[in-house]
Amino acid sequence: MTLAAKERDAFVEQNLGLVHSCAKRFRGRGMEYDDLYGAGCLGLLKAIDGFEPERGLRFSTYAVPVILGEIKRLFRDGGAVKVSRSLKEASLKISRAREKLAAETGREPTVRELAKATGCTEERVTEALLASRPTVSLTEAWEEGDRQTDLVFDPPEESLTERLSLMAAVNRLLPRDRKLLELRYFQNKTQTETAALLSMTQVQVSRREKKILLALRAELS
Repeated sequence: MTLAAKERDAFVEQNLGLVHSCAKRFRGRGMEYDDLYGAGCLGLLKAIDGFEPERGLRFSTYAVPVILGEIKRLFRDGGAVKVSRSLKEASLKISRAREKLAAETGREPTVRELAKATGCTEERVTEALLASRPTVSLTEAWEEGDRQTDLVFDPPEESLTERLSLMAAVNRLLPRDRKLLELRYFQNKTQTETAALLSMTQVQVSRREKKILLALRAELS
């Protein structure tokens, strides 16, 4: 997007909220907020330069993945992501609740159930579950000697970002659409059960569900 210097500065100022929003998602993960914000600002500038309004996308829809990409690059360049003490404590609490609920219900508990059982937000539960996963070494020693080979793995912040982005997209849905997804994917209701609860037919639920999922996929891509 080509802008005059004054227009560009004004546009940057108008969209700094996007940078703060993205940077806040990574607080408590081993990086200073100023560093997160700085990387996000670089992403914002790249987004402004690469944005093409004629494609019909909102600027925020285009810019957020670019901003997040720069912040994730900061983590990759800076090494392993550290887990804060408060997150470790939440992870232990949620882990105990997870084991208890699994024993009681005979299945893996949902994020919503864990949040209710622990008093944490669903976002905090998701973050804690990701943080509690085993650490994967960047190298693997060979039995024959001290040679090493790189292991390919997905950085934990990648998965966290995807989950947070999905949660944000879901929160922007109409209340009725959010309820439909809640019944189907968090409460494990069938389409027939969901239809009865929402005063819809099973066919209407099926069609609406497909439209919602397609819309979410398009926004996240």
